[in-house]
Amino acid sequence: MISQFNFPTVIRFGAGAVSELGPYLVSQGLKRPLVSTDPLVASLPFFAKILAQLEAQGLKPVVFKDIHKNPVKSDVLAGGDVYEQEGCDSIVGIGGGAALDVSRAIALRINHREDLFVYDDLIGGDVYVTNPIPHFVTIPTTSGTGSEVGRSAIISEDDTHRKRILFAPSLLAKRVFADPELTYDLPPAVTAATGMDALTHNMEAYIAKNYHPMADGIALEGIKLIAKSLVKAVKNPDPQSRADMMLASLMGAVAFQKGLGVVHSLAHPLSTLLDMHHGLANALMIPYGMEFNIAGQEERFAAMAHALGLETLSGEAVIDHLFSLNDQVGIPRKLSSQGVKAAHLEQLADLALADFCHPNNPKPVSREDFLSLYEQAL
Repeated sequence: MISQFNFPTVIRFGAGAVSELGPYLVSQGLKRPLVSTDPLVASLPFFAKILAQLEAQGLKPVVFKDIHKNPVKSDVLAGGDVYEQEGCDSIVGIGGGAALDVSRAIALRINHREDLFVYDDLIGGDVYVTNPIPHFVTIPTTSGTGSEVGRSAIISEDDTHRKRILFAPSLLAKRVFADPELTYDLPPAVTAATGMDALTHNMEAYIAKNYHPMADGIALEGIKLIAKSLVKAVKNPDPQSRADMMLASLMGAVAFQKGLGVVHSLAHPLSTLLDMHHGLANALMIPYGMEFNIAGQEERFAAMAHALGLETLSGEAVIDHLFSLNDQVGIPRKLSSQGVKAAHLEQLADLALADFCHPNNPKPVSREDFLSLYEQAL
């Protein structure tokens, strides 16, 4: 069998890497970047420092920060309008998954003027992504989604909040500046939720049904890094644990080009319907979704147990460890703790069945399966 494998772009990784942004943009002949981020990041001291460094290089950055926690189409259109009105020549996405997804979608929007969701990959819209993409750079500020190395953006419809995927290889950032220092001041709850998000990416990618042995190897190493660093990063962070988590997050996003699965299809509706943080939704659902997948995947679960450093190499040991890990980092075990009610479950199951991730799960997932998993987690 002939398979195609893809790896991402140039990554500058390490403490202080973000200081290279200005000189890099200047070296590319760029002058007026749109700096796209979310309202919280825009209010933080390190963001002001980044802007000052860009201005010291003679650049004239324009800030766009009107991004929802779960981004919608109107966010993208507003950012594109700012890009054009201000005469920008490049896009720098700074933040977590929401900010980086919107930044990537803005980059698509600039030279692709059909309705944004014409380019939805789920309906074959990627074939219409044919025009040039503005120079695009990403800077992650959390260790969770790994969107900095992605080639897609998940954007929801404003009215129905149905999630769409905008995808094209040309949407890959020209360069990534992955600086763990930007995560040093993250509160423990955010570190925990985003860290479990990264673990979900690595674990789901590893057991996804598609053939991609290179992604498998990356996923196992990502799991190993998270196993040794997540609790420390949450409870007693140091530079090494922060760096390990950022690297593991990035690795998870590289690995999940292979596919994701049932956990993400359980998590996405929790964000769509109840506006739950995506990382928290994955953290809550990963023990239940992974337990569903044990049968038939015993060897892969044994390999994940080994990567997690467990003495017992079994699927059951992995599930016990996931519950324990959530306990250690302050993630609750039940959806009811987040305001989810029994009355929500039927609609959640409908949304999960319609989600785009579970077709890559190692075994089929029915609506009854989704409903049962939500009931277990409630």
